[in-house]
Amino acid sequence: MSGERFDAVVVGAGPAGAAAAYTMASQGLSVVMLERGEFPGAKNMFGGVLYRHALEALIGEAWKESGLPVERVVTEQRYWLLGPESVVSIGHRHARFMDPPNAWTAFRARFDPWLAGKAKAAGALPVYQTTAIDLLRDPATGRVTGVLVDRDEGELYADVVVIADGVNSLLREKLGIPRWKPHQVSLAVKEVLALPREKIEDRFNLEGNEGVTIEFLGATSRGLTGLGFLYTNKETLSLGIGVMVDDLLRRPIAPYELLESVKQHPMLHKLLHGAETVEYSAHMIPEGAWHAVPQLAGDGWVLCGDAAGLVNFVNREGSNLAMLSGQMAGEVIVEARRAGDLSAQRLMAYDRRVRRSVIGQDLRKIRRLPAMLHRWGGERLFDHLVGAINEAAYRYFLVDGTPKRQAEAEALRHVVRAAGGWRGTMRLAWDALRGVRG
Repeated sequence: MSGERFDAVVVGAGPAGAAAAYTMASQGLSVVMLERGEFPGAKNMFGGVLYRHALEALIGEAWKESGLPVERVVTEQRYWLLGPESVVSIGHRHARFMDPPNAWTAFRARFDPWLAGKAKAAGALPVYQTTAIDLLRDPATGRVTGVLVDRDEGELYADVVVIADGVNSLLREKLGIPRWKPHQVSLAVKEVLALPREKIEDRFNLEGNEGVTIEFLGATSRGLTGLGFLYTNKETLSLGIGVMVDDLLRRPIAPYELLESVKQHPMLHKLLHGAETVEYSAHMIPEGAWHAVPQLAGDGWVLCGDAAGLVNFVNREGSNLAMLSGQMAGEVIVEARRAGDLSAQRLMAYDRRVRRSVIGQDLRKIRRLPAMLHRWGGERLFDHLVGAINEAAYRYFLVDGTPKRQAEAEALRHVVRAAGGWRGTMRLAWDALRGVRG
């Protein structure tokens, strides 16, 4: 391996790395794709939703082939605000989400090898169970010229190194980019629960290949800033919850205890009853949004996917943005290679393209949300306020002879009190509006 040279070395064979490798290899560049796991996706975890748009932008209509490893087509999405024994819900179901599919539930351990196979078929050279442990640099200019891997004589040289090795990126640190701060990452824990297909379809009101996603917050995060999810697969359910690491540092709770309490919530227990755990995993997720995104390109390198913090945690788009960013990186490198100009200035076109794209626009839109959540705190927002909303709903719908005007006033008082009075309610409403609108 020592001394081998390629047009590009891609570090990481997840959605970002495979998308970059596919884009470059299909345009004739020599590409090697490194993956530290036994196979792509072996060390990955995600909630489980993939969107058609990003996949179609990358490989065209090849997603229609029968081997696409997805579970169910998402036709209904629900959002739950959970009190200790109650729920306030909103959701949307639409038949047009079915054909063409808007999104699927999926497993990365099956999807990643499939996508990496597309890159291999296009001409990329996959090398698995190999970790890039350092960057090689030109001693005179400092330009990145390749990577050092954990094999004997493991030097690989390239015109450009595509760094797509995930949230715990070793090479990101070698570039001198600071590590994530506790308020910029969440710790997510997830279980895959086996349940007979007919029970899944009966409990979630599904027919055929229809699927449901449920995002929930409130009593299940035990006062921590966090969001949970429950997704339907063919014969399993994906259940998980993610909470901010800075909250966990203040109030240490073992992740498995958090997930166990989620499973015991009465609204979720009804859907999970009788299911058997077949897989458990935990993973960090970058959730700093716009302000946590570093410079994305430099002299001989580009940064993609989770390693770059390109995750829209509000709209659960991580793998989606990873594929989009990997494709953009590959396109810029191809253009630079054809122009014979692989300078840092030329590669910075990738940085500009990402920031102008839907990725940058969406992350900029929610740029104030992490600070807003930190300022108000999980206990007030996810425990007191969500609990008050459930109490208000109970009071509003309860018929006990109380005049409606009085019942509505009592319901409103629950929410206003939890938000800190009328002044606090107005301030919270303003902060929330700015948080989601940018």
